[in-house]
Amino acid sequence: MAAGRAWLVLLGVLGASGCLHRKPPQPAYVAHPHYELGPAYQVPLSEVPGVQAPASPAAGFWYYPAEDYGLDATGIAAVQAAAPGLTADGEVRDPKALTASMQTIQLPAIVEVTNLENGRQLEMRVNDRGPAAPGRIIAVSPRAALLLGVPAQGAARVRVRVDQALSRRLVEQLGGGPSLRIEAAPAAAVTAEALPPPGGGPAGPARSIGGATAEAAAPLVPDRLPERVQVTYANPGQLMLACGVFGRFTYANVVASKLSGLGADVVRSRDGRQTVYTVQAGPFATIAQADAALAQALSAGVIDARIRVR
Repeated sequence: MAAGRAWLVLLGVLGASGCLHRKPPQPAYVAHPHYELGPAYQVPLSEVPGVQAPASPAAGFWYYPAEDYGLDATGIAAVQAAAPGLTADGEVRDPKALTASMQTIQLPAIVEVTNLENGRQLEMRVNDRGPAAPGRIIAVSPRAALLLGVPAQGAARVRVRVDQALSRRLVEQLGGGPSLRIEAAPAAAVTAEALPPPGGGPAGPARSIGGATAEAAAPLVPDRLPERVQVTYANPGQLMLACGVFGRFTYANVVASKLSGLGADVVRSRDGRQTVYTVQAGPFATIAQADAALAQALSAGVIDARIRVR
């Protein structure tokens, strides 16, 4: 009996000790959504897998956040790692919501993402910065990845297009953004009044033929977008390495010479009245091959190189 009481006392002491060392519950994150651009930021080349960084530890590439309501680009999508906390624009991270991260566009924004490999399309809310890797154009939440058919630990070729109307409305809801909105001058209501018939007589009643009744308020963009997947035709395209656009062939040729091992060439085209020279390499058969080519370009000092789908 004495031994049994001793065990009970020991268990009680251990239990009390566990209670004393138990961590207090973490406070809930408080959301404060707001419009966000943020300053330019640098990602060291040493953080990019496969890149042989130059001698200088400060070597890296820069991202310059800016408003872009006309964005329509292709590239590779990654899947966000689930992590607690707040996003760059003050929202609570939620892996089950249709959200995404992008490197430079205004936050928040609504984008339409199309998986070019299977044709699935989905609208999502861009509310965070990332992905850091230059080989990825967007990182989508685990839930969005599931609906788009992007492998949980993989990547997919995508097209990303900003929904201009919804994105501007969203910024207005938050009361932010440097954009100036030009309001149309108000128009008064227009009425038509019947003239009296020849020779006199009463005039007919006035009737409205148009006017400036207050326009119905546009519906709010919800914080949590509905899961509406549309399907169009699949068009995987070709994986290319875009390595910069130049106004002179000489400059473009210097960059192309650094990438001779990738078979880079200079493509001449017109941009309005100006002739431009684009350095590109590819096509590459797989995302892994495109990633390896990007790492080689970055190691050679071509820090503007990005993967695109043609």
